Amino acid sequence: MDSRILEILQYTLKPGSGVEFHRIMQEISIPLHAREGMDVVAYGQSLHDPDAYYLMRAFDSQEALAGAEARFYSSDGWLSGPRMAIIERIENSLKSVISMPTAAIDALRTQSVNS
Repeated sequence: MDSRILEILQYTLKPGSGVEFHRIMQEISIPLHAREGMDVVAYGQSLHDPDAYYLMRAFDSQEALAGAEARFYSSDGWLSGPRMAIIERIENSLKSVISMPTAAIDALRTQSVNS
């Protein structure tokens, strides 16, 4: 079975910051991910709370995930771009990494619910 690694990031945002966080993600961070070659599967505000956020990214292996993150988070685009605006709005974050069939990952591909 063809499978990939799915990284699921969940953020609890500071109260009242969800709308602006989503704007930054949509307009700056997600396009930056694409320019850096990162596969963003889905992202957006949770239906239950606008200050709860998710970001799902897919990778070919755990090694590919580690390498992509190292390159992305040390890039000029991130460091001089949305880094501070994103970090200052996050109260808590949780990361889960799982192996999942590629077809299941492809089924998760959506545009943000709050586009």
